[in-house]
Amino acid sequence: MEYVSDINILEAVIHIVDANGDEPILNEYKLELTDDIYKFLYKHIDRAFKDDELKYAVFNSERNIVREVSQEYLSGENRDLVEVSKEFARQMFAIIKGNANIPSCDLIVVSLVTDQGRMLAILKMDYVKNFTHKIDFVEDKIGIGIIEQASGLPASSQKVQKCAFIKPIVEGQTVDLMVIDKQKKSKDEDEYGANYFINSFLGCTIVTNERDMTKTFLKATETWTRNNMYENADTAEQIRTTIKSKLREEDNINIEELSKELFKEYPQAEESFNQFVMGHGLEEVAVDKQWVEKKLSRVRLKIDKDIDLYLNEEAYKDNSRFEIQRNGDGSINMIIKHVMNYIEK
Repeated sequence: MEYVSDINILEAVIHIVDANGDEPILNEYKLELTDDIYKFLYKHIDRAFKDDELKYAVFNSERNIVREVSQEYLSGENRDLVEVSKEFARQMFAIIKGNANIPSCDLIVVSLVTDQGRMLAILKMDYVKNFTHKIDFVEDKIGIGIIEQASGLPASSQKVQKCAFIKPIVEGQTVDLMVIDKQKKSKDEDEYGANYFINSFLGCTIVTNERDMTKTFLKATETWTRNNMYENADTAEQIRTTIKSKLREEDNINIEELSKELFKEYPQAEESFNQFVMGHGLEEVAVDKQWVEKKLSRVRLKIDKDIDLYLNEEAYKDNSRFEIQRNGDGSINMIIKHVMNYIEK
């Protein structure tokens, strides 16, 4: 996974894409990047790059406005970000007008330089409801009420639901852009309405990256362990410990080899584990070490439904502070040692 840690915003443009209008309201000027606006954009972009929902994608072969116009800009053929962003806004407006399920938005287009190269960001800023005060004068007296603002932008502390970071297309590269496309859970949304951002607007296809594979692998193994070792905490702990060690120590994990290692004397469990994990599209897992470092830094244990225990990985592995004793009947004792101080929350 390409993790972006250095972001420099060069220029940005915002347009209004409101389904209630007859056409989008297109800006003729770039945003003035004051300190506050720069920080607002930076926080949204930085949060998106760090979001676990960020996916790799490639543009489809069919003609697509977003791909063509973005590449014209990134290659220097068209250096006018205002005109480039207008094309994006027109495309988004046409899609929104065609489906009542798609929310109106402000579309922000940003030119970036990052430690992973130059990119063009497209942020779909769906409106959020905000409230502010309203001051009225009634018979020379002040009356203060509250009114709703229906077209507020997501605060910098909130996550953008749909955005894309487009790279210059170079021959031989396997990734053209990175995408976030979070879906709202609704039984009423049809397929077009649910997938418009990737399919209709960007015209791209999601490809699996190392982080996706690693997340899917860890989730699948945990699900299998919960379902099959429900009353055998001893074996469950050994499985989890082995899997964490593999993630820490190996760059690639072969599912069939892992199954044999975990269940040498239990061929039925080996076959069940193997089939379940491979059923998630995994045969060989390319491990995302940076994601593993973050994910495994803390351990959260739910013990017999009524005890929650949080500890960092260092404490979990330190036998002078925390120890697991095996009782030989499938149960285990979890012992917290040498406690000098504790508080209640």
